[in-house]
Amino acid sequence: MPMHDNMGARCGAVWVIAEQTDGRIRTGSLQLVGHARKLANQLGTCLEVVLLGGNLVGVIQPLFAAGADRVYLGNDPDLALYQPEIYTEMVVKLATEQEPEIMLVGSTSMGRELAPLVAARLQTGLTAHCIDLVLDENGILEQRVPAYGGLVSITCPDRRPQMATVARGVFPMPQLDEDSTGEVVPLDVPDEVPGRVQTLEVIREEPEGVPLEIASVIVAGGAGAGDLDGWCKIADLAKVLNAALGSTRPAVDEGWIGLETMIGQSGKVVSPELYIGVGLSGEMQHMVGITGAKVMVAINSDAKSPVFEQVDYGVVDDCRKFVPVLVEKIKEHRERALSRSSRSHGPTSI
Repeated sequence: MPMHDNMGARCGAVWVIAEQTDGRIRTGSLQLVGHARKLANQLGTCLEVVLLGGNLVGVIQPLFAAGADRVYLGNDPDLALYQPEIYTEMVVKLATEQEPEIMLVGSTSMGRELAPLVAARLQTGLTAHCIDLVLDENGILEQRVPAYGGLVSITCPDRRPQMATVARGVFPMPQLDEDSTGEVVPLDVPDEVPGRVQTLEVIREEPEGVPLEIASVIVAGGAGAGDLDGWCKIADLAKVLNAALGSTRPAVDEGWIGLETMIGQSGKVVSPELYIGVGLSGEMQHMVGITGAKVMVAINSDAKSPVFEQVDYGVVDDCRKFVPVLVEKIKEHRERALSRSSRSHGPTSI
């Protein structure tokens, strides 16, 4: 069973705080492990993963398959639901003992709370919503975030660990080696931890339509929709294309759609085959969320809009007039295709 060459390294490891849901490692965690593997190789150190939860028997193999050398496993009924104070206490205690060089956390609802709690306790820096992580010539982690119309690299040269949160989809899914194995280190749950905040129950809301993270086609709308009626026209386009419906910050702020649909620096990172941006200007805060799109199309009434410099195809027109026509044309094309298909097959006897 193959293991990684850096298994003997103990100090200055690269860490990933992984998450699981219903006995499955979350995709974003595996993506983080895959990229962390590359960083660990460059540093000549090992990659270690911290996984906390309940009933985790048989769950951890994908972490080894993605590149982990060692998994610190907290498997206890008290950890089944994310508990901020217990999780923080366990991660801080372990980090104080093991002194990792880098600690990466998913930019999830859990990670966005846990990471700053851990960073504050360890008195180190934390960069949120990174879209890239690279090492400089001195082995310092450059944590890249969108800012000022471009990218800014943030470093933490003096404190350890160097910490960053990263959204799902920023890094590709690693090629899994199912024969890889590693060391499992059991963790004990502390006997006395303040219980001021407790998670009692998790109620999952089923998303409507196609989830953004797995959609092959995404239609995203922005402030150019003008009003709720204009937004509904954009939603119609997504529906007729069987596409996921995404948004920019202005659309969410106007109340046209929920926060969970926002794409970009403070939202989701997506990699569709086709992305259609409707009535949006192409601000960096949104565009960093679609860098993995294969083909990009923009519809905007302003020919000088920055979005046209970043897409493959552009339509200069008022989206509130253009989109309804486009929807009708798509429907007509589909009906003609179905009609031709029906004629070619002839009548069916039962």
